[in-house]
Amino acid sequence: MIFAETPLAGCYVIDLEPFQDERGWFARTYCKEEFRAISPAIEWVQSNHSYTLWRGTIRGMHYQAPPHAESKLVRCIAGTVWDVIVDLRRESPTFLRWFSVELSAANRRMLFVPERFAHGFQTQTDHCEMLYNHTQVYTPGAEGGFRPDDPRLDIRWPLPPTHLSERDSGHPLLSEDFKGI
Repeated sequence: MIFAETPLAGCYVIDLEPFQDERGWFARTYCKEEFRAISPAIEWVQSNHSYTLWRGTIRGMHYQAPPHAESKLVRCIAGTVWDVIVDLRRESPTFLRWFSVELSAANRRMLFVPERFAHGFQTQTDHCEMLYNHTQVYTPGAEGGFRPDDPRLDIRWPLPPTHLSERDSGHPLLSEDFKGI
């Protein structure tokens, strides 16, 4: 795996290094020793798989607050998504800045998202599937979110949104006094 740090400290785009032969390819998607270099205490405790029908759908922006804050490792295994993270760390010099990367079945990229970041994505193709590894289990009451069209963040989604859940569209806008998590 090749780890490339993003402009948001602690976040990494990870490219796989597949071994290919006449049968196809094989690649490692996790190695405790390699991940220890970017996050010494990583332990995946929950995995999720999402399927999204339509191009232009936005899922997000979601996070879990301490003491249930979670790191994530996300990967697109079917289709293409435009994946977005937002730094919610109040002490960070990049507080409320966002970063995006294209994840697709074709480019085989992954994104490592540390604790105290919001995460979301927009599908660029129909029939997208995402895999997520989490360092915390889903904890009702600890989840948070904000609207993907929040003007304070000005996330520039590449497509007009076509589908957004009632829950995601009902999240509040970030207030001027939002101090992060």
